[in-house]
Amino acid sequence: MNIREYINIKLSTDFKDNDELPFKITKKNFKKGDVITAYGQIERSGYFLLSGLIEIAMLKDIDEKIIDFFLPPCFFCSYTSFLSQQPSDVQVSALSDAEVEVLDYLELQKAYKTSLIANQIGRMATESIFMISTQREKDFLTKSAQERYDELLSRRPDIIKLVPVNKIAKYLGIHPESLSRLRENLLS
Repeated sequence: MNIREYINIKLSTDFKDNDELPFKITKKNFKKGDVITAYGQIERSGYFLLSGLIEIAMLKDIDEKIIDFFLPPCFFCSYTSFLSQQPSDVQVSALSDAEVEVLDYLELQKAYKTSLIANQIGRMATESIFMISTQREKDFLTKSAQERYDELLSRRPDIIKLVPVNKIAKYLGIHPESLSRLRENLLS
């Protein structure tokens, strides 16, 4: 699904292939391991994931913490850097080969001034990121590691299949050994 199809579904519009979107879109490919947005870089693009697996991580002291994983179809970027145009405190990386559609920050800002569709899609992306972030924060404050793992299994089983165990452990905020014990608990 591309951004045009996504907009049609989410906003109940009917953009045809030859209809012009209110902002320019370009396609880009990333290889597995590519850093899309580095720590300290100002995020100048928003991305719509067509294929692949994306990770957003941050450093705490010398430890990497994984904020989230993204699978298509969805928007992603170093969102706080994108909104504030300040250096990123996270790193966005491709965990597999990925194809994206790219939205330029300045183009999007221009479109916000004249386009209802641009404003709707911006609001929808912001609301989605807010809901994901808020739920994750609540989960860390109120649920055990076992409960977080169980929910990951039920809500996002594709992540369990595609992401290495050590990264899942970082995402859950536990050590890989602890994740092994949680997995053993499910089998017994």
